[in-house]
Amino acid sequence: MYQLYGYPNSGAAAIEAALVLCGVAFRFIDVEASAEAAQELGQLNPLKQIPTLRLPDGSVLTESAAILIHLGLTFPGSKLLPDNPVDRDQAIRGMVFIVTNSYAAIGVIDYPERWLVQADEATRQNLVAGGRARLHRSWEVFADEFSAELYLDDEKPGALDVLAAVITRWAGTREHLRHTRPGFFAWLERIDRHPTLAPVFARHWPA
Repeated sequence: MYQLYGYPNSGAAAIEAALVLCGVAFRFIDVEASAEAAQELGQLNPLKQIPTLRLPDGSVLTESAAILIHLGLTFPGSKLLPDNPVDRDQAIRGMVFIVTNSYAAIGVIDYPERWLVQADEATRQNLVAGGRARLHRSWEVFADEFSAELYLDDEKPGALDVLAAVITRWAGTREHLRHTRPGFFAWLERIDRHPTLAPVFARHWPA
């Protein structure tokens, strides 16, 4: 059985959604719920980052894009990755774009002290503001560059779809996109309502 280490309102929601789309058994381990779970995560992933996925054979995968690619290749019937090689390449490109640009900016916004040796509060706030501006600009570029690769109503959502739907929930991104890329914002809301994905998202972001 797969074991997914994460906590609510985190990037682990994308992997949980992908596992549901694959139709495989898994156990979600909330690393904020107990010291034992947090310690176990540290043993599996020295950076203590989530999501971390332990595979049924005991091996460990970290990094959201790598996990999603693994699941897409292991369970091709899930359609997490497109069958067409050209479309698959673009889906992988989109996932790498998200984790490279969005995760990096979110790290700055949430933990500015990690990028500062010494700083006053004004410097800290300036860094956070710059990180948020960079994050929002990255999502504008994503909306412009990758909209053709995204889920349509007559298709199954893929790995790129679930990753975008989850990572846009932080640092005011959705509200920013509501005004700057309304079509992309409407697509995100459609993904939120997908009958397979909605219960997963509701567990992480209760109404």
